[in-house]
Amino acid sequence: MPRLDYAAPGVYVEEVDRGSRPIEGVSTAVAGFVGFTEDIRGGAEPFKPMLVTNWTQYLKYFARPSSDGFTDFNAYLPFAVYGFFMNGGGRCWITSIGTQLPSASPSRTQTAALQIQGRGRRPALNLSMKAEQAAGGALQVVIDSSTPRTASETSSTTETTLDPAEFFTLQIRRGDQVLEQYENLTMDAESPLTGTYVVTALRSSMYVVVEDAAQPGRPITRRPVNGTYDLSPPIVPSRLDQFSRDLEGVRDDRTGVKGLLEIDEITMLACPDLMRAYEAQLLDLEQVHGIMMLMINTCEGAADGDIPNPPNRMVVLDSPPDRAKPQEVVEWLTQFNQRSMFAALYYPWIKVPNPRNNGRPIAVPPCGHMMGVWGRTDETRGVYKAPANEVPRGVIGLTYDTNFREQELLNPLGINCIRNFPNRGIRIWGARTLVEPDRTEWRYISVRRLVSYIAKSIELGTQWAVFEPNDEDLWARVRRTVSNFLERIWREGALFGDSPEKAFYVKCDAELNPPETMILGCLYIEVGICPVRPAEFVIFRISQWNGAEEEE
Repeated sequence: MPRLDYAAPGVYVEEVDRGSRPIEGVSTAVAGFVGFTEDIRGGAEPFKPMLVTNWTQYLKYFARPSSDGFTDFNAYLPFAVYGFFMNGGGRCWITSIGTQLPSASPSRTQTAALQIQGRGRRPALNLSMKAEQAAGGALQVVIDSSTPRTASETSSTTETTLDPAEFFTLQIRRGDQVLEQYENLTMDAESPLTGTYVVTALRSSMYVVVEDAAQPGRPITRRPVNGTYDLSPPIVPSRLDQFSRDLEGVRDDRTGVKGLLEIDEITMLACPDLMRAYEAQLLDLEQVHGIMMLMINTCEGAADGDIPNPPNRMVVLDSPPDRAKPQEVVEWLTQFNQRSMFAALYYPWIKVPNPRNNGRPIAVPPCGHMMGVWGRTDETRGVYKAPANEVPRGVIGLTYDTNFREQELLNPLGINCIRNFPNRGIRIWGARTLVEPDRTEWRYISVRRLVSYIAKSIELGTQWAVFEPNDEDLWARVRRTVSNFLERIWREGALFGDSPEKAFYVKCDAELNPPETMILGCLYIEVGICPVRPAEFVIFRISQWNGAEEEE
């Protein structure tokens, strides 16, 4: 808008923004996982999602110090997350539903332990929060250097050779509030002449319990390293009678499966330990189906009556472990009786090394490895490329070797097979959604994800148009913005057609926006795209030809 307050004669230059703003593509390979973990620490909370970008970060939040991150009861989540990162996944949100299998009467409250290391990364102190302080949330333990008291300040008159580096201060904080502080601490339990043995000093603490975890040696070699350390509340395991509700979660509290609804960037969802709970008889098959349907509804945007605009996530489901043969999986899927273009199913389970059993194979659900392949394909080729005919890394075997005839039974039903081919290894040999078989336009995973990617990118990339004057100038700018984005997508090979005009169209004009809709404050834009589809069946038609035959 031009200025109206010019006073002096002269030449004035104004910058006017009349161009269309480019649309930036959204992330397509952000995963959400729900399952059991070995520990919950470092700021992570039970049943609440935590962002993790690599395996090392996963260990920081969900593994005990110096642990491999897996569990003694063979939870499937660590295998799924490890496979996700190994296969090319880059960012995921983890919701831990506990560190042990629920029981009818939990025997104890598991302590959330913090181990502070000393020199050479050797253990120095073990701290745990007192159970009565759990409601207050996480604590921070701050270790810093301290100046030792002189001999004249103590009851002893013995002259002692002191090394100031031996002594430290321990401070307990919650947020910005200092709750307790202990000065002149030492790791010397025998004769702390000018300081106080740390275990003795913290016996009076209202917040923590401390143990000396250091190996024998001089106090200075056992001293904890300076730093700030997070101490999470004790972990209260779920009761068996409420485990299903805890797993489902509460959206407003951002817990469980429903809590992942609040994280808009998640585009892939899986719950590998749904099958671990089924194996342990924590959930029956009907309860498993209920959680699966909840995840599908979450991806469709129908959970709790909330319909995002547009849905931008898919769920990767796993078949039950007791349905090992193809016909059994078909019978189970018929019993499940739930179809959706926002769901995918892979069969069979995969075998991977188990670090807790000397690397011997363990059968695990394939969802995490498959989602990693989705991310790898998005990165190397694009979201329009079907995540199939790819080698899943870290897989050393399958629980069932599906043959061609058996896949003829499974593939039309949307069950994507993982197969072992001679001289080609293990490959993902399916790229279908679980949509109804007659809805062929949404048959392929790549088409569903491409359309979601385009729709979400356009939604976020045209926010600038809200509250702009609804006139022909705005219509033209919106058409130009969306067309430029789709042309870029077409040039990348995601849309079919030898020209942009054949690959897509964008309509925003007076026909779509008559005066009666403009009075209501609405702007309608119609977008049509022609996505590429995978060549699932490659057919060569071969016939005999006599090259020497003359034309008649």
